[in-house]
Amino acid sequence: MKKIFILVFYFLLSHNISYSEDNYLNEGIKLFENKKYDKAKFKFEQEIVYNPKSEQSYLYLAKIFKLKKNDNLLERNLDTTILLNPKNEDALYELILLKIKKSDFLESEKLINKFSSICSLLCSKKDQLVKLRKDSLKK
Repeated sequence: MKKIFILVFYFLLSHNISYSEDNYLNEGIKLFENKKYDKAKFKFEQEIVYNPKSEQSYLYLAKIFKLKKNDNLLERNLDTTILLNPKNEDALYELILLKIKKSDFLESEKLINKFSSICSLLCSKKDQLVKLRKDSLKK
């Protein structure tokens, strides 16, 4: 009887923790969409505490840091997103833009080639990236 009680208690506790983890991410996305970036940032950070492999949380943090013009934290979160999922097109696209902005043309070329090989949703933006890189080289 005692074992059953412990199992039921554990199940209820783990279910509540799981619910709260999903809730942090969903709340963060809603706050982000409502342009409440500081509150959204906190929710994404809470999600990462419970789920360090939350690719979406890192990507949204990167978007927040892009809006705040913090390139170092933008790059760190994009790198983490790509580390968790090397085929994340959004993160790769944003990282290419950042590398072009920083005049890291060698790395941007490598990333564009990688982007070309994995893209499925954002393939139409490849030509834009190549043009942007070429225009930046001319400056």
